[in-house]
Amino acid sequence: MPGGAMAALEADSDLIALAEARAKARDARAAFESFDGATQAVVDRIVSAMANAGAAAAEELARLTVEETGYGVVADKVYKNLYNARFVAQAMLEMRTLGVLWVDEPNRMAAVGSPMGVLAAIIPVTNPTSTVLFKCLAAVKSGNAIVCAPHPRAVRCCARTAEIMARAAERAGAPRGLISCLESVTLESTQELMRHPAVSMVLATGGAGMVRAAYSSGKPTLAVGPGNVPAYIDRSVPDLLEAATMIVTSKAFDNGTACVAEQSVVLDEPIADAAFTAFEAQGTVFLGAEEAQRLASLLFTEGGDLRPQSVGQSARVLADRIGARVEANCRVLAAELHDVGPQTPLSREILGPVLSFYRAKNADAAYERCRQVLDFGGAGHTLGLHAGDDAVIAKFASLPAARILCNTPSLFGGMGFSAATDPSFMLGTGTWSGSIVSDNVTPLHLINIKRIAHEIRPWRSLYDLK
Repeated sequence: MPGGAMAALEADSDLIALAEARAKARDARAAFESFDGATQAVVDRIVSAMANAGAAAAEELARLTVEETGYGVVADKVYKNLYNARFVAQAMLEMRTLGVLWVDEPNRMAAVGSPMGVLAAIIPVTNPTSTVLFKCLAAVKSGNAIVCAPHPRAVRCCARTAEIMARAAERAGAPRGLISCLESVTLESTQELMRHPAVSMVLATGGAGMVRAAYSSGKPTLAVGPGNVPAYIDRSVPDLLEAATMIVTSKAFDNGTACVAEQSVVLDEPIADAAFTAFEAQGTVFLGAEEAQRLASLLFTEGGDLRPQSVGQSARVLADRIGARVEANCRVLAAELHDVGPQTPLSREILGPVLSFYRAKNADAAYERCRQVLDFGGAGHTLGLHAGDDAVIAKFASLPAARILCNTPSLFGGMGFSAATDPSFMLGTGTWSGSIVSDNVTPLHLINIKRIAHEIRPWRSLYDLK
C-alpha cells in the first residue's frame, strides 16, 4: 500500500476510535439517566444475572484471554473469572448501595446512597476479563453506567466479556448502553473517553503511563499503583514448609500476572537454609549469578521497563529462553540478591513467576529490607508476613503498605479471599503511591453518600460559645 494511502488509513482509524469513544460515552450517559432511580432490589436482580452469566462464561473468557494476549494460564484465569463472578459478586449482593444506607435515630440523620453517573474503566492486558467482570459488576451494583477501555492487545476478550455482561443486564431489565466496551482502541481514544463531559469518574488499572493519564484527565479518579510486594519469613513462622507453599503458589498462579503476589522473600537468618530447601521442594529453581543476569536482561530493558514479550510466561519458558536447564516440576525461578534498586533489576516488580530472595540477620534488618523493596516501586501496596510472634507482626505493621497479610498467600489474602480484606479486584495503594484510596475498592467507593440531617441542637446556641 502506498505511503499516502497508509497514512490516510491510519488517520481514518484514529478518527473512528475517537468517534466511538464519544458515542459510547454519550450512550452510557443516556442509559444512566434512564437507569437512575432504580431500587436496590432491581439493581441486585440485574447484578445477580450478570454474575451468573460471567460464571457460565468463565472458561470461554479465560481461553480467549490467553489466545489474544499470550499471557498467563487458562486454568488460573478461569479461577480469576470465577472469583469475581461468584465470590466478589456475592459480597456485593450483601451490600446496600442505593437509597437509605443507614439511619442514626438518636442524631436524626439518615445516609442515602446515590450513583455517580458514567464510569470510564481502564482495563490492563495482564488481567483483562477478570477486571472487566469486576468493574462491570461494581458499576451496576452502585447504580452507574460503565464504558471499558481495554489495552489494545486485549480488545477482543474485553469486548466479549462486556458483551456478556451487557446482554445479561439487559435481559434482567437494564437499559441498553449501560455497559459497553471500546473496540477501536488508541491512547488518544482512551484519553478522549476519560475526558468526555458525560463521564463522571475514572477507574484506572494499568501501567504507570495510563495511570498518569487517568490522573490528568480532570475527572475524579480511583487508580491503583504497582505492587513490588515483599514477604518476610520470621524465625517464629508457624510452618516453614507451608509458608513456602503459599508463596510459591501465589507467585506461580497465572504465571505471576497479579501485582499483589509476592516479589521478594526476606528470610530470617536462623531459618534461611531450611527455607531455601522448603522452596526448592515446592518447585523453586535458584539460578546462578550468570543465569540471573541473563534473566534480568530477558525481563527488562536497559531503562528498567518490563519487556512485554516476557510478561506472564511460565518459569519453564523463561528458563528455556535464558538457556537454563530445569526439571518439569519447576514453578518459579529465583535468585538470591544482596541489594535493592535500579542496579539490581530483579529487585523490581516482575509480572512473571520470578522471586528474589534476601537473607536478614534479624527482624530489624528484615524490616529495613522490606522497606527498601516497598520504596522501590511497591509503596502502599502489600506486605506478606509469615510469623507467629505478635511483636514481630506489630513491628512490621508500621511499614507503608495498605495490606499487611499474615500467614496467608499475598495473592489470595490481598484480594479478599483467604483474609478478611474486602473482596475486590482493584487494590488501592493510598497516598504512599499517589492514590486517593488505600482500600480494596468496592461498590461503596462508587457512590455519593447524602446525609439527611435534622436539627439536634438549637442553632442559636452557637453564640453561647463565646
